[in-house]
Amino acid sequence: MLNLFRRVSLLGLLAIAMLAPTSFADSGSPVLDRVLDFKLLKVGMSGNQPPMNTKSRSGHLIGYEVDLAKALASAMGARLEIITMPFVDLLTALDEEKVDMVMSGMAITADRTRNHIFVGPYMMSGKSILTKSTLLSRVARAEEFNRSDLRLAALEGSTSQTFVESVASEATLITVKDYDAAVDMVINDEVDALVADMPICVLSVLRYPNAGLITLRAPLSIEPFGIALSKNDPQFANLVDNYLDTYGKMGVLAKLRKKWFEDKSWIAALP
Repeated sequence: MLNLFRRVSLLGLLAIAMLAPTSFADSGSPVLDRVLDFKLLKVGMSGNQPPMNTKSRSGHLIGYEVDLAKALASAMGARLEIITMPFVDLLTALDEEKVDMVMSGMAITADRTRNHIFVGPYMMSGKSILTKSTLLSRVARAEEFNRSDLRLAALEGSTSQTFVESVASEATLITVKDYDAAVDMVINDEVDALVADMPICVLSVLRYPNAGLITLRAPLSIEPFGIALSKNDPQFANLVDNYLDTYGKMGVLAKLRKKWFEDKSWIAALP
């Protein structure tokens, strides 16, 4: 039986056949031309945002976005190269043409859209917290974190950092480069809570069952995740948008969500 990735790839190839007549016109499309000329799609990810993207015990990248990137590369007839770097550096790498797209649990915001094209969303998420405090785990409004006695961690350059700065300016904000370090800080009582996207918080509770970690039952906000692309190549953005729309209609995104968010067996592959 074909596994999920092979099914995704086959659907991607079907999508390219459907879209090729209108999408591959050679007229001022620098990113698309580069992908087609070198038969290579470079995707930027942080590599430490499970279940979206993370490294397995064997050192291979796995996750929802990794599978989606494989499907997109297959549809374009290109090899896939995933380039990992700190989350805060991803959009800069896109501007400097070090990557062709960014897919890393990146929320579509008005501010980010001023300088980049976003395709999607391919998933809806929201802000939550990871904590060991039963009191904090019962909060219902973001404003309840606006206390000077709280130490809150957030990923540098993320909407979580902006979220804390906006709604909890009285709290002490500690920015981190990656989620592994932030989770360790919560476990070791170096911070009172990590503010992050809900999938990260839920997964951390499951991953460290004996650490006393707790998260919220419902997110404090709603955020759409999208693919960030260069604003200098709307033709490439249109192509990616067409693929993503096709994957949604054909059930590919639903299958990826089931694999990475409902079936927790993959957690055993984590370090």
